[in-house]
Amino acid sequence: PGPMGPPGPSGKDGGGLTYIRWGRRSCPSTSGTTLVYEGLTAGSEHQHTGGGANYICMTKEPLYQPGTSTANRGHSPIYGTEYQIYSGQGLNSGRTHNHNVPCAVCEVNNRSKQLMIPGTYICPSGWTREYYGWLMAENRNHKGRTMFTCVDNYPELVDGTSADTNGALLHHAEADCSTGLPCAPYDGSKELSCVVCTK
Repeated sequence: PGPMGPPGPSGKDGGGLTYIRWGRRSCPSTSGTTLVYEGLTAGSEHQHTGGGANYICMTKEPLYQPGTSTANRGHSPIYGTEYQIYSGQGLNSGRTHNHNVPCAVCEVNNRSKQLMIPGTYICPSGWTREYYGWLMAENRNHKGRTMFTCVDNYPELVDGTSADTNGALLHHAEADCSTGLPCAPYDGSKELSCVVCTK
């Protein structure tokens, strides 16, 4: 074999990730984070027993497949999601209650791991905080089940939506320290915080 040639050019950075910022129309201004699209938070109706079990970030500009018909209506409807915030709770109830929830899909091109941590608003050492806020989900007395979602601490609203339509709903989550979670340090009377971190 002949002599070794010069080193080649550096390759592209590997990795990257996407996440949803619930309750906001934009992505945070952290290094390497950009907006993929602004959307509308949606999910199954809170009293239905079937349908999806998660919140989704719907595009604001839907495109239907060619040949889409209206013959299949009503089998798995998707509804807008409203804040259900009551007086004295963490989010400002007078400003947010019964308004629909925006969302933003964000891309991070210089980090490859993402983690939502319930119960704190601080990321572990070595992680970047994308945003922090309030842990929220469907009400325990409703039939529908949803995932616990980290809603931004500074929530925005979908303009023109305060009709109290009660499709999918977001309620504050609290720790029930009478069944498995320790009452110290958890406090069952306080709304839980959350944080979304990347590394």
